[in-house]
Amino acid sequence: MKKIVTLGALLLATTACGAQALDSGTDPGADSGAQPAAEVVLDQAPAEEKAAGVINAINPDKDLAAKVPASVKSGGLKVVSSIGYPPMELWASDGKTAIGFDPALARAIARKLGVKYTLTDEEFNSQIPGVLTGRYDFVISSMTDNPERQAKITFVDYVQAGSGMLVKKGNPAGVAGPGDLCGKTVSVVDNGSSMELAEKYDADCKSGGKAALTILKFAGDTEAMLQVSNGRAQATITDYVVAAYKAADPKVGLDAVTLEGTESPWGIGMKPDNTALIESVKGALDSLIKSGEYGKLLAAWNLDKLAVQSAVVNGGK
Repeated sequence: MKKIVTLGALLLATTACGAQALDSGTDPGADSGAQPAAEVVLDQAPAEEKAAGVINAINPDKDLAAKVPASVKSGGLKVVSSIGYPPMELWASDGKTAIGFDPALARAIARKLGVKYTLTDEEFNSQIPGVLTGRYDFVISSMTDNPERQAKITFVDYVQAGSGMLVKKGNPAGVAGPGDLCGKTVSVVDNGSSMELAEKYDADCKSGGKAALTILKFAGDTEAMLQVSNGRAQATITDYVVAAYKAADPKVGLDAVTLEGTESPWGIGMKPDNTALIESVKGALDSLIKSGEYGKLLAAWNLDKLAVQSAVVNGGK
């Protein structure tokens, strides 16, 4: 999942260390000195970004903009992600502009702070090192906030994400949670977390004196989802964000159901000693939440159920 992303109508492509990054529309030959936040011409979201209208209407918060680190004011917010996990991160039809909820939120934070923005697509394991060396200001890449990662970077948590199910439109089988799967057929991706959940739910049904699950195993999500569409299975278990993305397509004819209790926070990761940036990002996210703009970004990508009520630092346990 890694290439680059950009913001502006004028994009200049460069390559570095195997990653592809696009300029946000500034002239590389122009004076790079810091400008007051109010003078910055903020980047516009691309037309294919579902939340473009919301993003482009966001104005800087003067108090937050005044506290942004000088390096970010002058150089813009340098973001890294891993593109290829829709609806969180995906490429637009041009194959070089990143869209999805993660790029949308990064753009929104940049606008709230009154700064420019660039997003680079990097291999997942290169992202934290890139933040620690200062190449990037933060990573936003569907990254789970957990104690192991907290030992390296500091997170501002922006969603609560977990597992979910896809069922036929209207949920005729009445599958609202794990207990409703007893005696039913469930399709999953073999040797993954969804299979582990299915096996756990199967054991719970048996220990509770209920009928066992019939578990159908497949190599990929597409095959597993097809079993629900053709009626062979009553549900398929997958990541909730994947379920929500599929269910948003009316041609698929499926509904997404959350699996309560499987959620964990995903965070925006920053260098721990960059306290000014951490506070700026936390403040921007809280402002977006309070204004309702955050909720609109989620809604644009059919991810309302991932919402958090406030920006929490290192909430993963």
